[in-house]
Amino acid sequence: MTLNQLHLFIIFLIDGLLIGILFDIFRVLRKSFKHKDVVIYMQDILFWVLTGFLLLYTTFIFNDGEFRLFMLLGTFFGVIIYLFTISKIFIKVNVKIISIIKKVFLCPYTFLTINLKKINVKKERKKEGI
Repeated sequence: MTLNQLHLFIIFLIDGLLIGILFDIFRVLRKSFKHKDVVIYMQDILFWVLTGFLLLYTTFIFNDGEFRLFMLLGTFFGVIIYLFTISKIFIKVNVKIISIIKKVFLCPYTFLTINLKKINVKKERKKEGI
């Protein structure tokens, strides 16, 4: 393997890591929010389109559009390395971050809706003379 091929292999290994991260972003979204089946299908299509563009872009930029088997192997090993090393931590941390963000935004909303309901109940009782 020449230096250029090793360089390309490492670039496509990084592509594989990026694909793994992209895959986990969709997994985090699915764990954090409820989705209808149609949305999940659209997310799957979006994942494959983005993955295809990433691989095509990298192939054209770094190897003039010429595809080689070792590039595919680099991508495959990048995804595998990511999934077996960082993936669980990435998902756990990001699901936790999203749940905290949801609580921060839902807490004022819940507070306001509960208090507005109490105010409406008091107004209705005043109108009824209770």
